[in-house]
Amino acid sequence: MTQDKFLCDIGFIGLGVMGKNLVLNLADNGYNIAAFDLSDEKVQALIAQDEIENTTGTPRVYGCSSYTELLSQLKAPHLIVLSVPAGDPVDQICENLIGAGIQPDDIIIDTGNSLWLDTVAREKKYKSNFLLFSSAVSGGEVGARFGPSLMPSGSPYAWARVKPIWEAIAAKVDKKTGKPIERTQPGQVITDGEPCTTYIGPAGAGHYVKMVHNGIEYADMQIICEAYHVLKSALRLTCDEIADIFSQWNKGPLDSYLLEISVEVLRHKTKDTNTPLVELILDKAGQKGTGLWTAMSSLELGCPAPTIAQAVYARSISSFKELRTQASALLTGPQQTALPAAEQQEIIEQLHDAMYCAKICAYAQGFQLMKLAGKEHGWTLDFASIAKIWRAGCIIRAAFLQSITNAYQQNEHLDNLMLDDFFIKQLNERQLNWRKAICFATMQGVPIGALSSSLAYYDSMRCETLPANLLQAQRDFFGAHTFERIDKTPGKKYHVQWSTKDRETVVVDS
Repeated sequence: MTQDKFLCDIGFIGLGVMGKNLVLNLADNGYNIAAFDLSDEKVQALIAQDEIENTTGTPRVYGCSSYTELLSQLKAPHLIVLSVPAGDPVDQICENLIGAGIQPDDIIIDTGNSLWLDTVAREKKYKSNFLLFSSAVSGGEVGARFGPSLMPSGSPYAWARVKPIWEAIAAKVDKKTGKPIERTQPGQVITDGEPCTTYIGPAGAGHYVKMVHNGIEYADMQIICEAYHVLKSALRLTCDEIADIFSQWNKGPLDSYLLEISVEVLRHKTKDTNTPLVELILDKAGQKGTGLWTAMSSLELGCPAPTIAQAVYARSISSFKELRTQASALLTGPQQTALPAAEQQEIIEQLHDAMYCAKICAYAQGFQLMKLAGKEHGWTLDFASIAKIWRAGCIIRAAFLQSITNAYQQNEHLDNLMLDDFFIKQLNERQLNWRKAICFATMQGVPIGALSSSLAYYDSMRCETLPANLLQAQRDFFGAHTFERIDKTPGKKYHVQWSTKDRETVVVDS
């Protein structure tokens, strides 16, 4: 079909799963799009899909065959959205657009999962050529199509231009209840509700926040998987029985998108054998790097995030399938025995509380990491607003994000979520069940790295005195690294000649 040419509001480059759906979302909200991809098949597939879904009677998407044509089809100043893999592809497109004649007041929005440091470097690199803006997108294919959570950052001037567009296409929550407003049909537009997007801060801030979002996502997924493993391996429940339990849990404080989809996954059967499909999926998990980046950043900043790190390690160890198969035939564990129904129910209740507490810890770690990163890089991050925009549209959307929002609205300087009154109460009431669930899983030989590391984090945080005093003595013994004393002036450094008979204590100038 021959397209009528018209000047478009937005240029769009990259028509993969996310890009295609973002274009259709933009079109539903009244924007005309000039679309380009290196694959002409993807361009034509988008146009065909828009023709099916478009009920306006006028074209909404114009397919382009080059960067030059893309620019020629846009209203000035140009606004161009990228939905391409992180790394070199972003820079290549930026260079191609410079060659095609992009102007200094044009805006390019990177919506991929770019490393935040790359975003900072790109803004400086291209500042004389165009305005680089970034906006991480969460929500997967469905979120992109019907309303994602958007985390924009960069030039405030660029945000002023982008804001009405982003607020239009973002997921919405009810202003009174804080619950998501569902949008599931092409052409459907939601004009009321609170949009799940807000300006995060300077260049890199949005991608950093999205990175931490993904780190929490890793942890949340692993926590659910460990609960599944306990129920499946130790309690010997079927996938349908586990789905029933998860479904019931999803009606309470564990209510979340990830638990909801886990129920659907567990219930899905193969057509030929009626076997739960999940039991036929190879147990080797993939990862794209954002969870690893989060764990690395936590180490660099000295901000503990053990639940997130353990989730990354769990994916890594799953990749050693052959080695695990070999070890399973050689290394022994406890003998598992069937439990009476009443005892099983107790374990299930304990596991529920363990999941909830571990989830609180994962979010606490993520928000504390963002807080320290903000101080390190001079970002003023609004954590109540960040929690708000995660209530719908994103992968980690969950009911208790409203409680996190409330916590930061009451105390914007909160150092750790575990110190908020609501979460103090939740943890104190459930910590005993948390311990019992971990004891049971450990005695059954079921690996629960995320659940148990969360408990270690909780116990470390509530422990006024940790054994780091001995550790400092060890460091001073072999490396003269010095230490402070609790009975002396704070800040004074001391060193001991540990190997000599006199063991003289030396005051070291601080």
